[in-house]
Amino acid sequence: MHWAKTRPPAKYDLALSGVLNLPFSEFLMEPADLELHGANAYGYRPLMDALAVHCCVPVESIVTVSGGTSMANHLAMAALLNHGDEVLIEEPTYDPLIAIAQYLGAKIKRFARPFTDGFQIDLDSLKKQITPKTRLIVLTNMHNPSSVQVNKETLAAIGKLARKAGAKVLVDEVYLEALFPEGPVSSVHLGPEFVATSSLTKGYGLSGLRCGWILADPELIEQVWRLKDIFDGVGPHPTERMSVMALNQLPYIAERAKNILQSNRAALNQFFDTRDDLEAVRVDSGTTSFPLLRRGNVEDLCNTLIEDYETAIVPGRFFEMPQHFRIGICCKPELFQAGLERLGAALDSLGTEDKRTGAPAR
Repeated sequence: MHWAKTRPPAKYDLALSGVLNLPFSEFLMEPADLELHGANAYGYRPLMDALAVHCCVPVESIVTVSGGTSMANHLAMAALLNHGDEVLIEEPTYDPLIAIAQYLGAKIKRFARPFTDGFQIDLDSLKKQITPKTRLIVLTNMHNPSSVQVNKETLAAIGKLARKAGAKVLVDEVYLEALFPEGPVSSVHLGPEFVATSSLTKGYGLSGLRCGWILADPELIEQVWRLKDIFDGVGPHPTERMSVMALNQLPYIAERAKNILQSNRAALNQFFDTRDDLEAVRVDSGTTSFPLLRRGNVEDLCNTLIEDYETAIVPGRFFEMPQHFRIGICCKPELFQAGLERLGAALDSLGTEDKRTGAPAR
């Protein structure tokens, strides 16, 4: 997160993980619909109702979170873990998920999502790690950084393992929103072992609203509301109202996002077709890709892109795989295409340098 907040700006930004922000001019809103204050002690009811429809759950199973999915993950883990509890977290994963567990004093163990298996969850690895002391299993769906989706059967198997151990399963589903109406329902529908977090941020270009949520069984939801009292009291009412407006016009917003992602995904796949120095798990949905650099050094590539090509990607070291890098397919299609051309030029320049100097691939 610190890198993302402090990195230099790039004209061709392939480091974005959320769809290009929706311009305010395209957000349908009447100023008279906004108020600074309103009844939102334990959730603004119109927002709760709108999310209940969107997520296909009762309002009693929802906590609204004004800090997006990041704060939702923090609240969920804080409600589920005590100091010293055992938590299993996928590998590779989004670094803040590990940081939250560390902050809460949990004992962290890992289970694999190997690149060689297309970043699918290795259930055997998970079975070997889970013990009667395991309190929580944490994963992302779609996977961050690869956008690989976990199927219902695998989730159900994980739920069965968790139930046997007396554990919960926390699924960060923020990228699942990028499947739009065609996507599956939340994992919480698989059983009370599941807790899901998400927001309007990544799939719709609505990061400024910070509209996040937690889905769980009502008993746990009550605990989370009480914990939320300590963190932020109540949500910012104007953005809650705007979030209701966004949910009401989500079909239009989703269509815009879908067009951006489909165009850029096609361009990315064509780019991969031309590169023998990259190997990627290709997906037909999501907002990111996580290719392997077969020759050369990812840090050199990242630095060259910024310094010489005004282009940014995310180094794989932030996802525990330093020979990979993450590409976001989220910016304007014309800028994305230009960014890919610059990525190709940078790869070519580094490859030429290696050949000239005789330096081995690192």
